[in-house]
Amino acid sequence: LRPKMTNEWEIGVIYGPHGAPDFFKEEYIETFFTTDWEVHYNSNRTGVRLIGPKPLWSREDGGEAGLHPSNLHDNAYAIGTVDFTGDMPVILGPDGPSLGGFVCPVTIVTAELWKMGQLGPKDRVRFVPMTYDNAVWMEREIEGNIATLNGVLPSFPDSTITNPIVGQIAANDCHDAVKIRLSGDHYVLIEFGPMELDLTLRFQVHELMRRLKSANDSRLINLTPGIRSLQIHYDSQKLSLTQLLTWIESELSGMPATRDIIVPSRTVYLPLSWDDSATKLAIEKYMQSVRDDAPWCPSNIEFIRRMNGLESVQDVQNILFEAEYLVMGLGDVYLGAPVAVPVDPRHRLVTTKYNPARTWTPENAVGIGGTYMCVYGMEGPGGYQFVGRTVQMWNRYKSTHDFKSGKPWLLEFFDRIRFYPVSEVELLQMRKDFINGTFSLKIEEGEFSLGDYLEFLETNSESISAFKKIQQGSFDEERQRWEASGISAYVSETLETDDASDFAEVPVGCEAIASFLSGNVWEISVKVGDYVQEGDTLVVVEAMKSEVMIESPVNGEVVQILCTQGDTVHTGNTLVIIKTQGIS
Repeated sequence: LRPKMTNEWEIGVIYGPHGAPDFFKEEYIETFFTTDWEVHYNSNRTGVRLIGPKPLWSREDGGEAGLHPSNLHDNAYAIGTVDFTGDMPVILGPDGPSLGGFVCPVTIVTAELWKMGQLGPKDRVRFVPMTYDNAVWMEREIEGNIATLNGVLPSFPDSTITNPIVGQIAANDCHDAVKIRLSGDHYVLIEFGPMELDLTLRFQVHELMRRLKSANDSRLINLTPGIRSLQIHYDSQKLSLTQLLTWIESELSGMPATRDIIVPSRTVYLPLSWDDSATKLAIEKYMQSVRDDAPWCPSNIEFIRRMNGLESVQDVQNILFEAEYLVMGLGDVYLGAPVAVPVDPRHRLVTTKYNPARTWTPENAVGIGGTYMCVYGMEGPGGYQFVGRTVQMWNRYKSTHDFKSGKPWLLEFFDRIRFYPVSEVELLQMRKDFINGTFSLKIEEGEFSLGDYLEFLETNSESISAFKKIQQGSFDEERQRWEASGISAYVSETLETDDASDFAEVPVGCEAIASFLSGNVWEISVKVGDYVQEGDTLVVVEAMKSEVMIESPVNGEVVQILCTQGDTVHTGNTLVIIKTQGIS
């Protein structure tokens, strides 16, 4: 039963939830399954970044979800899904996001998830597609072997690429057309209607979730709503896919007319430090260690202004503080973080998300991605364009007036968020007091009627259409600007060959100083000709938010520097050569 460890891995996956031709070109799916992907050094339990061929997209952009074709209206993620954050794929780990707005072409099957924890920098991974039935069989075999401490790991069945879409249900008077996508062997993703932002679709998702939840069936592990989708996490060893699909179709057939739905909806007032220094630091880190030529750098707010055809950044600020954001999802990206959309379409600022994503985002940063607003629940990766920072969305320490016992998250589905401006100093004090329970938010109880909202849209249809026309024109201009400047052809990283620094010739009387970890050259602390002593810092390497000092083990003169700021280096790469003999 003890598996063989290696640096070259084959990992079993199921094709889906997203594939060709909806999102990718057919030929890229073939490339995806025949590529030996390289593991990036910025990898951990949150996600494993991969380096490989740039995707071939079948669409120009993500529409209201964002300018990049990887962007989609936020949906729930399965553990082990491969998530394209822009053009960079990431295997989402057990500490990864539960909700997000990127395309996912494959999901690791349950029996193969253990391999994620064994991947290290520069390892190679090939994904092997298999059928749902074979994945269920593999899990049953492995669990049986573990229970009896007998047998061997099952071998891979024949490689088989299956259709990600396992069910389609036509529209009727009560719901839009439905697609059911397979996301591994324990998840399905149910999508309602066209790929557009429509609150009616979110209410259809809500009603289906309510009906399934009321069954109180232990075979349903979790139900997670997205913008226009519902993910069902279920026990496929006890509930077959066929049974689940029949159940879903039965519940859909009994849905009421969506227009009549009314839900509880509080108004929650959140303080916001506009263009906070913590978000500026995150942008600086991104420019130094990931990408310095991105069109959203050095100012995310200026980028938002440009994409929406606004006169000034003050206009961006005015819209943000005037808007009322309806919470559509929670856990985007972590710890009860909301994904929300302005109730009034004239307040919907459209942006794209970072490509590639940031490796670090400050806790409770507020950002705009596509048409959506998100408050980051914790430090971690991210892609939304920053506008500021607010108070905590999750209290891991204690129960307070706003964080009830057994409910460490602040917000609920269909809450409405209103921001009000505070200084950075004021926010820091509020954050300290809020988590301790000595500062409370203003929260007003209420409800939200879809019928009333649809009447509002009809009454204001002309001005809404005029706003969208200006916005779409600016959106198209930005995309053309990207294409003309070559930004759209950006490739984050390519599969590496042996680096010259691996084979650096060390002159007689000199010593080579190598990196002892994989990472990014954050800072070079010396220059050629400097005299250094043992213990002096030569180079600072950054990896997963940590800055590690590479120190000199000897006294001597720096005669050669084999790296530059921003370089990716790996364990064993020579960084500096120091002359130790013949120094006067």
